[in-house]
Amino acid sequence: MAEFKGARLPHVKGFGQWSSQASQPSRTSPKQEGKALRRRVGRASHERFTVDDGRPDPVEAVEESNRTRLPELTPIRMGRMAASPFAFLRGAAGLMAYDLARTPVTGIGAQICGDAHAANFGLYADARGGLVMDLNDFDETAHGPWEWDVKRLAASLVLAGREAGASEDVCREAAFDAVGAYRRTMRLLTKLPALDAWNAIADEELVSHTDARDLLGTLESVSEKARHNTSARFAAKSTERVRDEAGHEGRRFVDAPPVLRRIPDAEAAEVAFALGEYVGTLSEDRLPLVARYAIQDVAFRVVGTGSVGLRSYVVLLLDHRGEPLVLQVKEARPSALLPHLPTAGFAVPRVAHEGHRVVLGQKRMQVVSDFLLGWTTVAGRAFQVRQFRNRKGSVDPAALAADQIDDYGRMTGALLARAHAHSADPRLIAGYVGKNDELDTAMAAFAVAYANRTEADHTELVRAVKEGRVAAEAGV
Repeated sequence: MAEFKGARLPHVKGFGQWSSQASQPSRTSPKQEGKALRRRVGRASHERFTVDDGRPDPVEAVEESNRTRLPELTPIRMGRMAASPFAFLRGAAGLMAYDLARTPVTGIGAQICGDAHAANFGLYADARGGLVMDLNDFDETAHGPWEWDVKRLAASLVLAGREAGASEDVCREAAFDAVGAYRRTMRLLTKLPALDAWNAIADEELVSHTDARDLLGTLESVSEKARHNTSARFAAKSTERVRDEAGHEGRRFVDAPPVLRRIPDAEAAEVAFALGEYVGTLSEDRLPLVARYAIQDVAFRVVGTGSVGLRSYVVLLLDHRGEPLVLQVKEARPSALLPHLPTAGFAVPRVAHEGHRVVLGQKRMQVVSDFLLGWTTVAGRAFQVRQFRNRKGSVDPAALAADQIDDYGRMTGALLARAHAHSADPRLIAGYVGKNDELDTAMAAFAVAYANRTEADHTELVRAVKEGRVAAEAGV
């Protein structure tokens, strides 16, 4: 018998191409490549932030972001953004992207949230009703510099801490700890088998992994509220029983303007009809489930801070027992980051459908995503579709005690690292961020400087509102 000396297996497309660098012949490891990037972009350079001479006027930038939104709702958006500097930051992702595009970047790309501020992390239910904590807003998601998400998170923690009345040292420490947790988590992921790293930091381990024990009571309280935040509870509060001409009983939404309002029959029919396209975007194994529900009613519902003015509907469905399921059909516009990616050296991707972009970005970043996540088109506009009130809960970072804000920073920093590691090779980022806290210190300094800039921008918006140049409705 001939001696078997082994054979080289064929290359299979999709395997062995973990990072964008994997297809490039190299004698160095991804970790060494990451280390080498420090010579071109020093970690201390991430402290740098200067206001560019061509920077848009903040009020004009916000007003420009209102273009194509429903004009009758933009005063609500302006009122919410004028409430505090942290609220301003939440609605100004495009303006911050302009600024970030003029800061140092390593060139390492990842699927980024694009709006990774501290209030965009939260709890939601998996397919079996268990609670998961992760990033939970992906309207601005894109392939871009990982640093942008980390810096936006750090700056938002400083602003949230200031709003909560924390000292300046505590605010800086929260930003420092968030970046540190990101760095340490990314390094941890490189030491795990790929499959373990993908699912790392299970939610029951999150508190101990990030040493966030001071936050435990708050998380338990948020979790308890989230368990009751369901379609059934929303439907019980927001709908009423009705009978049609044939005597069949059903439910319909009740007007609660300006947040929830009924819409003309023709508009409701367009949304309902679009759910046919949505069903086609679901995995085939979901189809028998959605087939057991019938559409009952459609209403318009205002959401968020940055999202106010977008077209957003809630659709009430009932099963054979009359139990409700509520879907949200939310307009998906092009990411506010897109005009600024080329300045940072990243190509603008071709997007066939903005709803698909949002859904794909969400699935790339989360460990567990809404199993009814999909997309559709209504009247020529792109929409994402997801469950509404599927046990969602969130921590208000601006309401945390001083001894909790740094815990929250570490927790969100760790979650952000896990999310980035799904699309970027963690070995590459870990090689760059390193063992010491040089990057933590630099990005914390950036966060303080950018928080100061945001406070000045917020002051400009408040002045414009007081002078009557910008219409705003407070407390809505």
